Amino acid sequence: MYIALIICIGLPFFILWLTYKSLILRKIGSIILAYILACLLSITGIIGDDAESHRVQMAVAQATVPLAIPLLLFSSDIKSWAKLAPSFIKSTICGFLACALSITVAFLILGKHNNQTFSAVGGMLTGLYTGGNANLASLKIALGVDDSTYLLVSAYSTVSSAIYLFFILTVGKNIARLTMPKFDTTQIINNNDIVLEKHDNELFMGLFKRDNLPDFLRGLILSILVIAIGAAIAYLAPKNMFQTIFILAITMISIAASFNKRVRKIKRTFELGTFFIIVFSVAVASQVSLKSLMDVDNQIFWFIIFATLTTPIIHMVLCALFKVDADTALTTSISLICSPPFAPVMGETLKNKSVIGPGIAVGLFGYAAGTYFGFAISKMLLLL
Repeated sequence: MYIALIICIGLPFFILWLTYKSLILRKIGSIILAYILACLLSITGIIGDDAESHRVQMAVAQATVPLAIPLLLFSSDIKSWAKLAPSFIKSTICGFLACALSITVAFLILGKHNNQTFSAVGGMLTGLYTGGNANLASLKIALGVDDSTYLLVSAYSTVSSAIYLFFILTVGKNIARLTMPKFDTTQIINNNDIVLEKHDNELFMGLFKRDNLPDFLRGLILSILVIAIGAAIAYLAPKNMFQTIFILAITMISIAASFNKRVRKIKRTFELGTFFIIVFSVAVASQVSLKSLMDVDNQIFWFIIFATLTTPIIHMVLCALFKVDADTALTTSISLICSPPFAPVMGETLKNKSVIGPGIAVGLFGYAAGTYFGFAISKMLLLL
């Protein structure tokens, strides 16, 4: 039990140190590293596969997601998103539509035999592919998904998303630039017009320095306050709806709080929120066993592969139809599917820094809207 708790809390600090020291590991990403290292520690038996350890892991996982959601959203400047260039707005809409279409088709082909499970899987994937791992974690709780299903979805989607990212950064960008309109510099607004907290692409080592302690505490206290209000609202709902209302409530309250300039100016909230998502990832992945990895669920596996492959393809087709340029479409796709920190990676790969600011803003919009969108898609699938 104590080993599980120490690893759940201590391993994220070690991961931050690794990403700080290694450029290669930084590009892989702290969350992917969390899953890999935690799985290895569990499979090798360093973390016990017993009931007490699992209780600790589940408690840590359930506590960190509600803390992370407000912190990830406090720095969002919702009003500035309206200033995005029209091409980025069109591409974002196309991205959401592409994800919804892909998940719906996958459900009709592969998920009708078990609509309860696959509607939840579809909802989680929708949240994941429109905002990243934070939405995946939120929807796990909101939709009442069990740990084993969540771990399968998370593991399969991590591998498939990594393959997609590698393809886009190497060959895909050239194919898109050959078949889609070129980037028009007159359509992009000045990145300085978008007020965004600076995120140094997984460089979070300064998070716990003494100078950041006041902002650290303010952000954490405000997040706890949001949780308390969200819990009070959810308490008024039927018991079987508590988790769903709770997650949706704290998301909405956090978005409302971000309209306050003083809240947005609290430094390091995004990074602190990401740290809690890393803790959550370790807590969940450390519950994996060799048996669970060997028992591959073919239906869930192919569901995720289909969604991962078709979502960006449909996105690119829709963007081409609406005359969105290749650089904008690629950056939007990466930011939605892989999370905002990958927007700078895409901008550097394309040798086009103009797309970085709007790309991050699109990803932050995905953080805010993806949970609601994923929840809505999940409930819609149950009607099919």
